[in-house]
Amino acid sequence: MADKPKRITDIGAPDYHKFLPPVITKNYGKWKYHEQMGKGVMKHVSETGDEVYTVRIATPRLVSTDYIREMCDISEKFSGGHLRWTTRHNVEFFPEKGQVDGLVADLKKRGHLVGGIGYGISNVVHTQGWIHCHTPATDASGVVKAVMDELHEYFTTKSLPARVRIALACCLNMCGAVHCSDIAILGIHRKPPKVNEATLANQCEIPTTIASCPTGAIAPNPATKTVKIKDERCMYCGNCYTMCPSLPIADGSGDGIAI
Repeated sequence: MADKPKRITDIGAPDYHKFLPPVITKNYGKWKYHEQMGKGVMKHVSETGDEVYTVRIATPRLVSTDYIREMCDISEKFSGGHLRWTTRHNVEFFPEKGQVDGLVADLKKRGHLVGGIGYGISNVVHTQGWIHCHTPATDASGVVKAVMDELHEYFTTKSLPARVRIALACCLNMCGAVHCSDIAILGIHRKPPKVNEATLANQCEIPTTIASCPTGAIAPNPATKTVKIKDERCMYCGNCYTMCPSLPIADGSGDGIAI
């Protein structure tokens, strides 16, 4: 088996090694140490003596094609066409040493927040909210914008005693990494789902709907040939609505945010 060629497939993302800057490819796994050069600038030094400079900016979770084109234009000008998005929604560029100051100045002139390295806040990770997901108890972008309007100086200039990671998840399913952050902002449902008996039989499979509840709060309702909710067992996760749109859980007066 070892001598057989690897299967070629177009499924999934391309191998990221193909897109690394040449200096990172050359020194992959050989980095000796790194230095923080500023709130948004870092230098990595390899065992070979090669250096890589990184400039980081915060980005929104949801961006337009125009925004992506702008990032690509900046990377072509200052970073040899190389850039990367991080898991906490930052963009990082890799300029030569002599281009670092020019890149930072250009980014600030465009209104971008340069920072996020060292003791301060991270960029806020958040879920997709109402723009794409169907189970959120709150929208994401507005809350995150309000938080960063108040705390952005701790991303760009001010320091804290330690690194602080902030995240927002729009519902209890927590795909926004709030479970591995220091400050979690969580959208919460506070009322059980409503049963739309008029549409449930045509929209949903009753066995899979019952099985979707992690706390066993859904039971058959033979009288209506639908389901019924045991309110005292519901934990308001919205998982049932994922399986069955006839069990809406969103509620204007009951939904809220917990920190």
